[in-house]
Amino acid sequence: MDTTGWIIVAIVAVLLLVVVAVVLSRRRGARKVEADRARAQKIREEAAAHQVEVQRREAEAARIDAQARLAQAEADARAADAAAMQNEARARASEATDARAELDERLGQADRIDPDVRTDNGTRTDPNRPEPRV
Repeated sequence: MDTTGWIIVAIVAVLLLVVVAVVLSRRRGARKVEADRARAQKIREEAAAHQVEVQRREAEAARIDAQARLAQAEADARAADAAAMQNEARARASEATDARAELDERLGQADRIDPDVRTDNGTRTDPNRPEPRV
């Protein structure tokens, strides 16, 4: 064989090596892609398995939040009731104080008018009458 024949054989050999390298590279790339797909699928399956637990935790958190809101609403209602009752108690205490003052004034006036009541030293001559409120 002459030089041209050897050059052609070398070129064919190099081309054959390049084709083999490209084919092997594609196979390796295809295996990597397939391995990546399998790994991604495994991650998705694990996530799906955990999804139920996450949903359970979310539902529990929502339930506790609803209970807290209900308890807060009940506490607010009780606080409003307590404030209203305190206002009512103050109003009634004020009315009772006014009524007591009016009663004491009337008893004092009766004691001042009654000739049987001595008010100079606080003793009474009529034992059937209440003590004077002077």
